[in-house]
Amino acid sequence: MPNQSSLDRPNEAQTVSEQADGASDTSFGDLLNAFEQSHPKKSEGGGEGREATVIAVSGDSVFLDIGMKTEGIIPAAAVRDASGTVEMKAGDKMRVAITGRDPEGYYRLSLIKVDRPKDWTSLEQAMEAKREIAGTVTGVVKGGLTVDIGVRAFMPASRSGAKDAAEMQKLVGQEISCKIIKVDAADEDVVVDRRVVLEEREATAKEKLFTELHEGMVVNGTVRSLMDYGAFIDIGGVDGMMHVAEISWGRVNKPADVLTVGQKVDVQILKVDAKKRRISLGMKQLQPDPWSLAAEKFTPGDRVKGTVSRVTDFGAFVELIPGLDGLIHLSEMSWSKKIRKPSDVLKPGDLVEVVVLGVNPADKRISLGLKQALGDPWQDAETRFASGTIVEGKVTSLTKFGAFVQLAEDIEGMIHVGDLVAEKRINHPQDVVKVGQELRAVVLEMDRAKRRLRLGMKQLQPTSVDEYIAEHKEGDVVTGRVADVKSGGKATVELGEGIRVSCNVGGDAKPEKQSKDAKTDVSALSSMLASKWKLGQGAESGPARREPARAGEVRSFRITRLDAEKKRIELEIAS
Repeated sequence: MPNQSSLDRPNEAQTVSEQADGASDTSFGDLLNAFEQSHPKKSEGGGEGREATVIAVSGDSVFLDIGMKTEGIIPAAAVRDASGTVEMKAGDKMRVAITGRDPEGYYRLSLIKVDRPKDWTSLEQAMEAKREIAGTVTGVVKGGLTVDIGVRAFMPASRSGAKDAAEMQKLVGQEISCKIIKVDAADEDVVVDRRVVLEEREATAKEKLFTELHEGMVVNGTVRSLMDYGAFIDIGGVDGMMHVAEISWGRVNKPADVLTVGQKVDVQILKVDAKKRRISLGMKQLQPDPWSLAAEKFTPGDRVKGTVSRVTDFGAFVELIPGLDGLIHLSEMSWSKKIRKPSDVLKPGDLVEVVVLGVNPADKRISLGLKQALGDPWQDAETRFASGTIVEGKVTSLTKFGAFVQLAEDIEGMIHVGDLVAEKRINHPQDVVKVGQELRAVVLEMDRAKRRLRLGMKQLQPTSVDEYIAEHKEGDVVTGRVADVKSGGKATVELGEGIRVSCNVGGDAKPEKQSKDAKTDVSALSSMLASKWKLGQGAESGPARREPARAGEVRSFRITRLDAEKKRIELEIAS
């Protein structure tokens, strides 16, 4: 069926002739030149495909070398991808067709290799074959655009491939590739689709790109979007995902802290999954791994500073340099203070000074010590807390077997339950002391190797033995009761309530069992001793006699030795 619009138009030669007749001030040569500029000669390759080389990309135009004296030009819009980016660069090759000349003398070029359909039959054939055809956008109308494909066609806005009205307006006057999706010859209604062409080209480009990309490649990309878990990077028509952990060797909380949308970045391809159409990217791989330098930068014994990056139940991690964390184990936080959890001492963001205890680059581990940086409080403990030293401190905790006392920073001593009081037996330290109480004690034993201090309270409390020793001197004759006599002449002598002393009463003494009647009334003994003391320090009147000592009898004894420190009294029989 003939093209009605073609029949309604005068032929081009007639138009030129009419223009020549009606314009006296314009020469026929000028008009012919204008005709040639818009209609290339067959010798110039009009309508035929030829290979062209990109010379430059400038503004909205791409300039190409087509092997003729004059360069060709093609609108940049014709080679933009779905994202609106012109990916062409100088040296790229492409197949083009010459469609005419522009006012400046450049050849107008087209990427379309097929001629425009010339009649309704060819239009229907192009639609059935889903073939790309060439068209020129002639204007913006309600709901879309008008396109000249040899006949007037309509392109819905949703099928234009434009993002907004402004981008649609830029298409006016541009030559585009499209496909016919509707032909109605009776109503002369033709609908075309540009978006499907762009999507097919994009899919083809992506398919080609997936075959060209491989792990380890370094490419330049543009940040498309940012999520909390990572960033999507356009690497030339396809998007790759860069996980937040792959952005930097250092800790990154979220990609937005480091990247911005539209930013150009160099990335390395970590993995390509062609089946799932997934590409994994990384930035940190383009920087040296800090662990490769760990052995050079850190050695055991070094004092270094860092920032606490995170705290766990077993310790705290400290960032020494970006991407390199060391661990302070719970046991390395204090010399003696009982720390239940690391968060009681450190929190994220704290700046700390630590000592390097060990470096293992292969396992990516560095052991750190906090207490070592503070100094060992036990270094001079042997001098400060020698046995016999009187100390003061606060009770920090109680257990069933004793009480712990804070003597200095990171130094605690322990008072066993048996060393709290002397005169009675207690079941639990809380019967005598309480947490937070200030008290005095004496150092009984010091073990620096085991970091132990044994203290005693009862050793500072006066006893009946202390009072007795304080009231007597060596050589005094005192009265005591023989409590029992053992074989070999060893006897136990009671000098007063709670004062029992071992004494050698001689070989002639015979052990005897004390009957129930032989038990001495302690109060009567105390009165007797006091009476004898007043009469002359316990001296007996009459001549001295040395009868064998028997259990239960009262005898006179001479003090031969007194040792206040060891609470020791030694006797011999005086009579």
